[in-house]
Amino acid sequence: MHSPVEFLPASQMEERRLLILFGSQTGTAEDLGERIGRQAKRRHFQCRVDALDSYPVANLIDEPLVIFVCATTGQGDPPDNMKNFWRFLFRKSLSPGSLCQLDYAVLGLGDSSYPKFNFVAKKLHKRLHQLGGCPLLPAALGDDQHDLGPDAAVDPWLADLWEKILQLYPLPPGLQILSPDIILPSRFTFRFLDGNDQTGCPDPPAESDPGPTCERHPFPARVLSNQRVTSESHFQDVRLIELDLAGSGIQTAAGDLALIAPRNAPEDVELFCRLLNLDPRRRFLVEPAEQGTALPFPLPRPCSIGHLVENCLDIAGVPRRSFFELAAQLSPDEREREKLREFVSAPGQEELYAYCHRPRRTTLEVLSDFPKTAAAIPCHLLLDLIPRIRARAFSIASSMLAFPDRIQILVAVVRYKTRLARPRRGLCSTWLASLDPARGNFLFFGCRHRAHDFYFWDEWAELSDRGFLSVFPAFSRDQEEKIYVQHRLRENQALLWELLCRGARIYLAGSAKEVPECIAEALCSGFESEGGLSAPQAAEFLAALERAGRFQAETWS
Repeated sequence: MHSPVEFLPASQMEERRLLILFGSQTGTAEDLGERIGRQAKRRHFQCRVDALDSYPVANLIDEPLVIFVCATTGQGDPPDNMKNFWRFLFRKSLSPGSLCQLDYAVLGLGDSSYPKFNFVAKKLHKRLHQLGGCPLLPAALGDDQHDLGPDAAVDPWLADLWEKILQLYPLPPGLQILSPDIILPSRFTFRFLDGNDQTGCPDPPAESDPGPTCERHPFPARVLSNQRVTSESHFQDVRLIELDLAGSGIQTAAGDLALIAPRNAPEDVELFCRLLNLDPRRRFLVEPAEQGTALPFPLPRPCSIGHLVENCLDIAGVPRRSFFELAAQLSPDEREREKLREFVSAPGQEELYAYCHRPRRTTLEVLSDFPKTAAAIPCHLLLDLIPRIRARAFSIASSMLAFPDRIQILVAVVRYKTRLARPRRGLCSTWLASLDPARGNFLFFGCRHRAHDFYFWDEWAELSDRGFLSVFPAFSRDQEEKIYVQHRLRENQALLWELLCRGARIYLAGSAKEVPECIAEALCSGFESEGGLSAPQAAEFLAALERAGRFQAETWS
């Protein structure tokens, strides 16, 4: 039985306020910032964790205590989500005493094999001091090249930092640091919906979302070609992939990168749901539990477990230390719990490195190794336990001057061996290599007789033979029982729902008398059976598709 969590009244929490700001490119600094945030809550601080560019930097003058966690990318560059903050902080117009009330600490993450090792952390620490801030400790410089990774520098630095902070902000009388055995409340609340719950309405997939294309609102590009450019006998599978950007508004220039958001493999999604006893079709609504907390990624409302796992949770990534910390707290099995605790202890870091990081063991594989722990993980902690899938960057290998409205990328499919039995595979490159180009067209065609009024059947057949089109004909008079297009739609409801979830468009042409109503009824029936929607939600979903231009009808009387 876990002990109850005791928290301070709001007035006392306000006095012990801590802000943690991170600049992260791959997610490591973000994960570390969240880890420090959990440590702060165990010490009864009112704590906010945010990306540097998400925080209104002008408010920094009013902050009493801030911990900065920032990575260094490339040749000494700040991560993308702190570049605006970086430019503001180095304005010459800022006065030397701007941050005179600020106590701060800087934790850097870098790689000592690069010439400008932890350049961002060093420069940030110096600049904050120039502006009048008071450093609590020298900057910590985590190094990926260390045998134990950045934690070799981070762990002792954090111990010294908390000792220093608690001298300035001692625990209120009668309170102690919360035990690691106590599970902190989730940052998010999950509410599952039954079939009759009409709360929320599923949003059409991302292309109807407002705002410019970005990592949080990606454009669903169509694959035009996927060509292997190395010989079949060559050890390295390299693909030239061409993507259709028509309608995206995206313009590229020399040196630009394309960010590609991959998906987990269906077999991995199925295994994950089985290990955690989850129904992939079950729907839920998720909200931030605390004011000022944002969801780590946009989700449909409502969302299915299957969508969350396939598109959002990085179950194919190597788990970080925070994963093992929370898993140890959740484990009901003594043997598994002790092993997980050993992995997160200071003496257990070498063993954790040998078990997880050196062989590149994935989160899914770890859960398979600890099945009793996996089965005990509650849904509402999934977003705390597993980080989001991050988009991968690829150099654009083409010019829009030569190829308007499209880009080409050259992708080396990542595959290598470790001591584990299964080869390691890159999530994004493997997913990209599996995509079929230009084969996402489906025709539901209705007429009276195959032999008399099946228009353009020879063209449909040729496209079908080449793999560019799937045809579902409905011949109403070729058999005793009449078969119409709506019958074929009902027979293929699972396919239609999957296509819509992946951004498909529906174009309807036919008689204005009965066809639109019959087709709408068939589509809504599929939304209810496959998407788990109520009848009003299904009708609203169809209306939302029409508003987004993804359901268009041309009918005549």
